[in-house]
Amino acid sequence: MSVEHAKINEDGLPGHERRMDEKPDFMPRYEGSDRLAGKSAIVTGGDSGIGRAVAILFAREGANVTIVHLEEDDDAAITAHHVEDEGRRCLILRGDVGDKLFCEEIVRRHVEAFGGLDVLVNNAGEQHPDKDIRDVTEEQLKRTFQTNFYGYFFMVQAAVGHLKKGSSIINCTSVTSFEGSEELLDYSSTKGAITSFTRALSGNLAEKGIRVNGVAPGPIWTPLNPCGGASKEKLKTFGENTPMGRPGEPWEVAPSFLFLACDDGSYFTGQILHPNGGTIVGG
Repeated sequence: MSVEHAKINEDGLPGHERRMDEKPDFMPRYEGSDRLAGKSAIVTGGDSGIGRAVAILFAREGANVTIVHLEEDDDAAITAHHVEDEGRRCLILRGDVGDKLFCEEIVRRHVEAFGGLDVLVNNAGEQHPDKDIRDVTEEQLKRTFQTNFYGYFFMVQAAVGHLKKGSSIINCTSVTSFEGSEELLDYSSTKGAITSFTRALSGNLAEKGIRVNGVAPGPIWTPLNPCGGASKEKLKTFGENTPMGRPGEPWEVAPSFLFLACDDGSYFTGQILHPNGGTIVGG
């Protein structure tokens, strides 16, 4: 199933996973145990990278999934194929999460398809490396916040009326929220906002029994970095500055989202998990 609500990004980000020479490893490593049986989830940025790994793992655990993507139709089709191989249904929605009306459409179409909503994963994002803050244009600054933060806010606004006690919202923040990034000034700022939003929203929704948590990945091998999200210099040593000395793979991050989505994480709200290769951060 698919519906189109298109927006063309300025420079081709987040990029096509299918075209990468060294492709990310996204498949789950263990058999499912029905931890999300009978549930449904929306995963923004679900066509590739971390979002793809999360969508497939959720399907393996029993959830029907809506994946939202910007313009990479080929990647989205691959993700949907894997979700359906797990015996679950997958709705593909194409568009810009920075558009409030589209976020409302996402939730409406998901609920129509699956009869409700149990898990919202806000994962879509973009980043643009700049060594000099003066190189960050007003347009870029607004665009990065529109996608990375406004999109999360709009999705929660659209979804919250359909969530119930036991539902879960999971926001993808970043290690840069805690330690910054000298080349990702606007991106790091959005991730700091997402971390604060996660903590504030968790208190706001606690009485309703809706849990709100975040995942703060370190350097993970996804299309976002080699397709323009990191400088050529950074790519040469990508992930080598972590204690583990390597970048992570999407499949290594997805279980954090699963834990927070299912009943295993029932006593977690307002918390951030850190699959980052061993980097110690505060909070």
